[in-house]
Amino acid sequence: MTEKTFLSSSEIQTAAIAEKLALAIAALIQASNSSKLNTGVALHLSLIGDLGAGKTTFTRYLLKALGHTGKVKSPTYTLCEPYELSTDDIQFSLHHFDLYRMRYAEEWLDAGFRDTFSNPGICVVEWPEKAEGTLPAVDAELHLTMNDDESRQLIIKATSPNGQALLEAL
Repeated sequence: MTEKTFLSSSEIQTAAIAEKLALAIAALIQASNSSKLNTGVALHLSLIGDLGAGKTTFTRYLLKALGHTGKVKSPTYTLCEPYELSTDDIQFSLHHFDLYRMRYAEEWLDAGFRDTFSNPGICVVEWPEKAEGTLPAVDAELHLTMNDDESRQLIIKATSPNGQALLEAL
């Protein structure tokens, strides 16, 4: 498993890291859509960290870097917020999940989100451990930690070929 570590001492730096990841995601989307199969990419990212570590903030900056211009709501109570995006005229969806308030591991399945993970697009999941192993395989884990000086450390770990491609593009 390969990983890269980033340090952020400000929201501006956090936004810059999210922008780098967005560029890597856009490149992966472009590559998958230029293949002969033209099936699109299904990319699964897990955001892991304590309350206040910056998972939702990072996702907000990632969405903005991918071209979303509207408001970004936390899916804490809805489990999922979907976004329709495009890069270089390629349409794709990003589903932002927050499983923190789930009452049981299969709740995301009961809510009908299984197909979301099967279709092309990006699934960003906060608190994946709440699903207790019921989620599909992840491509990259993003571990966010708040340091004593309130800076944040982000470690991105590739767990699949798509995750590795993201890391190589960073």
